[in-house]
Amino acid sequence: MKIIGVIPARFASTRFPGKPLADILGKPMIWWVYKRAKQVSEFDRVVVATDDKRIMAVCEELEIEAIMTSAGHQTHIHRLHEVSQKINSELYVCVCGDEPLTKPETIAKVIPQNHHGDFVIRTLMREFSDPVEALDPSNIKVVVNAQNECLLLTRSMVPFPYKSVSYKFKKLVGIECYSQSALEFFVEQPAGFLEKIEDITMLRFIENHKPIQLIPISKYQLGVDTPKDLERVCEIMQCAMDRGELDVAKM
Repeated sequence: MKIIGVIPARFASTRFPGKPLADILGKPMIWWVYKRAKQVSEFDRVVVATDDKRIMAVCEELEIEAIMTSAGHQTHIHRLHEVSQKINSELYVCVCGDEPLTKPETIAKVIPQNHHGDFVIRTLMREFSDPVEALDPSNIKVVVNAQNECLLLTRSMVPFPYKSVSYKFKKLVGIECYSQSALEFFVEQPAGFLEKIEDITMLRFIENHKPIQLIPISKYQLGVDTPKDLERVCEIMQCAMDRGELDVAKM
């Protein structure tokens, strides 16, 4: 089974322009994410998919495999689909480019054990560790059934604790796995009613009755959405380096 790891990397960002090239202990963030993804033994290949010549130039300088993709893509899934047109594979795993702390074993959890040309859509989820975090609309909440199949993705606090408070809200984690048929289906469908309102790309599958499998993870990984997040990530990685738990030379 051939599996490609894809790291979408755009320079434009409302809250943090140029984020993929942000410095973390002397290396750009995209380098750290790429090196983490390269440690996933299930991957046959890892590529950065960018639409910016500045990111491409840095990737070439640091010997990171990268391909140029269109600047006109509406979503990251459209970008993955373009990659699938250039690199043939059975599965494509989207690795979020702003989570340099994500461990290889966490990325690997999204990969199905068996795959025989099925329609595959899988992503990770975790429980919120802080109620304030759950209130943030930028954090997408997920509701699943007993088999961890997705029922709803929303920016709202759902489900509402009307008759019980014994429930922990769950968050979508930016590591996704798609078969080529799933990517083809997505780009052929128009954005639906809910997707347009909530601005959540994966709602396109839900609105068209395509199942999304959610895989729970327990460990919290801090992503980089703002310069303040970057400071915290740098502190965490510096501490790990000081303890001997992180060695750049071995990555």
